[in-house]
Amino acid sequence: MKKRALSLVLALVMALSMAACGNSASSGTDVNQDAAQTSSQAEDSSQASETESEESTAGEETAEESDLAYVQDKGTLVVGITYFDPMDYKEEGSDEWIGFDADMAKAFAESLGVEAEFIEITWDYKVEELDSKSIDAVWNGMTLTDEVKSAMATSTPYCTNYQVLVYPGEKAADFEGLTTLEGLNIAVESGSAGEDAAVALSATTVPVQSQANALMEVSAGTADAAVIDVLMAAAMTGEGTSYEGLSYSLNLNEAQGLESEEYGVGFRKDSDLVEAFNDFWAEKAADGTVEEVATTYGLQDAVILE
Repeated sequence: MKKRALSLVLALVMALSMAACGNSASSGTDVNQDAAQTSSQAEDSSQASETESEESTAGEETAEESDLAYVQDKGTLVVGITYFDPMDYKEEGSDEWIGFDADMAKAFAESLGVEAEFIEITWDYKVEELDSKSIDAVWNGMTLTDEVKSAMATSTPYCTNYQVLVYPGEKAADFEGLTTLEGLNIAVESGSAGEDAAVALSATTVPVQSQANALMEVSAGTADAAVIDVLMAAAMTGEGTSYEGLSYSLNLNEAQGLESEEYGVGFRKDSDLVEAFNDFWAEKAADGTVEEVATTYGLQDAVILE
């Protein structure tokens, strides 16, 4: 009887022990499965986040790469200029920018569905103004030098030009036919093709902020002469102009054995506004708009129509 009771007790203890071991193993398996599932979910969540981040970044890059979309989204094409008659200037008593470049910039902006906004810039910092998005284009009789074309995206040429020497009319005999500017103080727009030409001909340069300021220096007698674009010289010197006492001659491009220069519009590097401009210009040259506007400002012989 005692033996039977002891056997029952032992059997019960063993049964309970096996049940406990079974529950422990089951519990451990469940924990491991839960941990694995949690890890998998975390990994899936991480991958999803990375994918969303990559898609978001790609979207931002696409938006940043499209200057056209950027300009259309903000509703304005901001054009960097200096005072440069007959390209960009204001008539006395008016706040409106007019001129060949200004009028064509307004038409280009309209073709994009936006408005043109003009900001006067320091010419030396035109690239920095573009890159910082303070402006969207440099459109101001800009000569397409190698330096310019390496620093920004540029349009097809739209106008021809060359540099000339401007001096007091009563001293014309002293300046005509010069082959060097050595010993002369020559006012130039800082960072311009005129400055390059003056330096190449050994001048002592007097850098100023704009070509208009260069004419002021000559008129005031603080510079012997100035080197500026022929288009401005023709518009602003001689009888019936702002500087009747000033004259010009001497094609400095020829004096240096150089070809005439070409003007272009500058945009940010890789900007899709270049293609938009080139398409616009081709269309407006074909339908007569470019020639009509050029004639208004006396530039019909300088403008490039093909």
